Amino acid sequence: MDSLTFDAHDETETHRFGAALARALPDGTTVSLCGTLGAGKTRLVQTVAEACGVERRAVVSPTFVLIHEYQGRRPVYHIDAYRIRDEDEFDELGPEEYFEGNGITLVEWADRVEPCMPPDRLDVQIEVTGEHARRFEIRALGRLDPAILNRLRESLTPTDDGASGP
Repeated sequence: MDSLTFDAHDETETHRFGAALARALPDGTTVSLCGTLGAGKTRLVQTVAEACGVERRAVVSPTFVLIHEYQGRRPVYHIDAYRIRDEDEFDELGPEEYFEGNGITLVEWADRVEPCMPPDRLDVQIEVTGEHARRFEIRALGRLDPAILNRLRESLTPTDDGASGP
């Protein structure tokens, strides 16, 4: 299992992380997002979606709708398991249609429905480390291509001139 840690000291770095994540993920990737209430799961989805060509303001927490589908240059599927009672209720949503889809699927509160998540996925644990600072622990699970984390790592590593990578 390959992993990566990224410390975002402010919202600009969180935005940079989300954009780099969007570039690194191939279509059909599922990302589980875990963290406390207010950790920034929806904010991260907004930055990923924006990098995929979706208007950032269109991305809202799907707490009451449960699933949002966003169409940009790439489709983004946003699922929120916070209000899901159990795994059966989650399965009734038909998540495998999204997991097997041609876009990026991001699942907030995925730890609540972990047995329903695909085994090949990217797990992102978000920890609040300051008012606007976050630590992102990213793990590639199952047979997910480890090159995803390599591309993400390269994109987030500053170059010699102090700018971020491609």
